Amino acid sequence: QVQLVESGGGLVQAGGSLRLSCAASGRTFSRYAMGWFRQAPGKEREFVAVINWRGGSTYYADSVKGRFTISRDNAKNTGYLQMDSLKPEDTAVYYCAAAHPNYTGSSPGEYDYWGQGTQVTVSS
Repeated sequence: QVQLVESGGGLVQAGGSLRLSCAASGRTFSRYAMGWFRQAPGKEREFVAVINWRGGSTYYADSVKGRFTISRDNAKNTGYLQMDSLKPEDTAVYYCAAAHPNYTGSSPGEYDYWGQGTQVTVSS
């Protein structure tokens, strides 16, 4: 089992930045790829970004490419999502999730563990 806890969400103006963190406990964090998803009210959960276990491979949704950066610090059992140039359409609950080590895909069904989410609200 891996327990994931997100933090760092909040209210920010359009064009601003936020850094989300995902703290892992339980099994060794470095055994898993880490992904970020988001879900806006009335919409399905949407893939945002993923990073493999070592941090050498990343993949982003087109909607965030060039604005968001995913990273991880295995020594701290923590993953991050740096979000810059935020837009109102980025408003959602953001979730981190863990998948097998070299997975870099976007399918929610491939992720075995999920956090509870953190709210990000971008005002115009």
